[in-house]
Amino acid sequence: MALRTRFEGCDDIGVFAKVTNAYCLVGAGASGNFYNAFEQELAAHIPVIYATIGDCTIIGRLCVGNSKGLLVPTTTTEQEFTHLRNSLPSGIKLVKVEERLCALGNCIVCNDKIALIHPELDKETEMLIQETLEVETYRTTIAGKQLVGTYCVLNNNGALVHPRTPSTDMDELAAILKLQVAAGTVNRGCDVVGAGCCVNDWSAFCGAATSATELAVVENMFGLRKQDQSKTASSLLADISSSIA
Repeated sequence: MALRTRFEGCDDIGVFAKVTNAYCLVGAGASGNFYNAFEQELAAHIPVIYATIGDCTIIGRLCVGNSKGLLVPTTTTEQEFTHLRNSLPSGIKLVKVEERLCALGNCIVCNDKIALIHPELDKETEMLIQETLEVETYRTTIAGKQLVGTYCVLNNNGALVHPRTPSTDMDELAAILKLQVAAGTVNRGCDVVGAGCCVNDWSAFCGAATSATELAVVENMFGLRKQDQSKTASSLLADISSSIA
């Protein structure tokens, strides 16, 4: 299911939240309505964790993670790191990354198998991504833009990219990801799709300005209409528990 919500009047949901199949991070300090949207959809299946990174609520742009691990920048305080460590499910690897391009969520987008990364990311960071998230990595751009996490949203069923991404580039991405890829927008024409929504394999959260047509594209591309979502979540969580064990 795809839902619409807003963070303190802002429709850039992907800036203030990070959703995976194993946990959800939400920027602390928002209204109850914002938190409720995530808790009502996810809390029965995965922990919804209120957090900050470097005393900032824009956690969706500062960290990157999947059901195997979470990478945070060195601006994360020890108190914040400890809070995350204590709140994340056991088996999730939590690692600080010393990287010049410290807005990790803007520079990296991943699912549970593959990560697309900024072409100028440090080699050491790329190795940490591979080890922590247990993914293959590919240096690429989206519509000629290096901030792949800003202009692409990805789960294990599909990908949504900047609306001006050439068809040849989408074909190449589809071959790399082995998933369906489509160009689109959120929040009534906004091309910054990574900032405008966040997804896992059974839920999506978009800005309140997202049109019904855009919402339908999100549900279709990320496989959110194929089957009963509670069964999907339970099945995925069982797979994650088995892999961690």
